[in-house]
Amino acid sequence: MLRLFDPDRDGPALHAVFGDEACCTYLAGPAAKSVEETVSQLKKWNEGTQETTWAIVEREDGEAMGRATLIPRERNVWEIGIMLCPAAQGRGLATKALADIIDRGFDKLGARRIFADIDEENVPSIRLFERLGFTREGLLRANWKTHIGVRHSVIMGLVETDARLWK
Repeated sequence: MLRLFDPDRDGPALHAVFGDEACCTYLAGPAAKSVEETVSQLKKWNEGTQETTWAIVEREDGEAMGRATLIPRERNVWEIGIMLCPAAQGRGLATKALADIIDRGFDKLGARRIFADIDEENVPSIRLFERLGFTREGLLRANWKTHIGVRHSVIMGLVETDARLWK
C-alpha cells in the first residue's frame, strides 16, 4: 500500500534504510548519522515531488517501510526510485509498490516514459526493474561522483506501449 510521503512522519522509521551504510552504498552521499539528518535529507528530496512521493506501508496508518518516488525530468518523462528498509525486503513490497506507481505514472500523469538510473553494481535493483519489464537502455560511464567514487549508471526504461507484466 502507498500513501503520500511525509518526511516528518516517515523519516524516523526510514532512518533504518537511510542511516544504514550498506543500504546507502549506491546513493550520492553516505548514510545519515542521525534521525534528524535523515529527516532533513528527505525534506530536501521531497521538494517539488510532494504529490509523487509515497511511503510504502502495510496499512494506511502504518509505519513507513520504504519510500518511492516519481521525479519529473522533462515533458512526460519521469524518473522512478525506491528504497526499502532491510526488514521489509524479500516480501514483494518493492515490486507491488513500483507496479502501482508505474500505473499511476502512465494512467494518471500521462507519462510516455519512465526510467530508472541504477548503479551498475546494484544488481538487486537492476533485477527488480527487469522483473517489471524495464529494458536496459544503456550504460552512462562515469555518470556520478559519489561518496564511494565515480560510478557508472545503468539506465532502465519503460514506455507507455510496453507490456505491464504485473497485469
